Amino acid sequence: MLTKAELLATPVEHIDVAKHNVVPLIEAMRNMAFTARDLARAADITDRMIRDPDCGIILCLAGSLISAGLKKIFADAIRCNMVDAIVSTGANIVDQDFFEALGFRHYVGPERVRSGMDDAALRDLHIDRIYDTLIDEDELRACDDATRQIADELEPRPYSSREFIRAMGAYLEQHGCKTPDSIVFEAYKNDVPIFCPAFSDCSAGFGLVAHQHARGDGPKMSLDSAKDFLELTQLKIHNPTTGLFMIGGGVPKNFAQDVVVAADVLGHEAPMHKYAVQVTVADVRDGALSGSTLKEASSWGKVDLAYEQMVYSEATLAVPLLFGYAYHKGGWKNRPARRWSRVLEPADVA
Repeated sequence: MLTKAELLATPVEHIDVAKHNVVPLIEAMRNMAFTARDLARAADITDRMIRDPDCGIILCLAGSLISAGLKKIFADAIRCNMVDAIVSTGANIVDQDFFEALGFRHYVGPERVRSGMDDAALRDLHIDRIYDTLIDEDELRACDDATRQIADELEPRPYSSREFIRAMGAYLEQHGCKTPDSIVFEAYKNDVPIFCPAFSDCSAGFGLVAHQHARGDGPKMSLDSAKDFLELTQLKIHNPTTGLFMIGGGVPKNFAQDVVVAADVLGHEAPMHKYAVQVTVADVRDGALSGSTLKEASSWGKVDLAYEQMVYSEATLAVPLLFGYAYHKGGWKNRPARRWSRVLEPADVA
């Protein structure tokens, strides 16, 4: 078995789609078949929603995306005003992006670790595994503690995950962001709200548990998932024309789709999401939401059928192609920043 230093020797490198013009490749794929043709249509829809002056774009992240090397794509999408809000799992935002912003890295594991045969030895070395990627567990504990410190410094009251993640961005501004590309920090600087509806299901959860345990029966901060839902619904009401770019499924997908129904519950006739693209490997046959088609979502009144496309592909293959196409087509160059955080907290971000 290799030593810990040998196992954590080769960092995952985040792909830079600005360096690779995939437009000719995607355009050639339009006349192919199967997933190639689906991906080309999804690229066209993505470009169309970016060019629509009325459309607010919500990016949904599920699965282990940042650790896999996609971080720079999403950070650049924020910088280029291709994204107005993000709905994500906590792992992508805290365990992976914030983790790297603190100066830590994810590492390329040797081929044999995929088998699982070395997992007991990895545990003894305090190394965590995500398929073929490795993380230093001791560094993750430092990330947990950073979230505890943030919680300790906040006024004791209920917070939406968006509010807490904005405090994470402020923490990075105060202490220094240790990476040139961070979703949390770029979103903070560009007033792009990030929502993690199941926020405690990640490193932040450990920090918040420690915070609440230390406070006992005294005043403490807490998370309000209903406030998350209300805030994203308010953005839908504020900007009725919306598009979804969804990677994976699960809670982020359902949460973002449901705001159409929530707006109706609040007495507003908000239209269905005008555009929707989903990249997933999930199957439709188990009836679960992750693999359910966008056409199925239309039956619930959530997604319009004119511009929707499923792409059945693993994210590290499809996402660089789709965002690379949108980047090099350049529709974002004249797209104004919506700065939706200012809609939700105008006094805080003015």
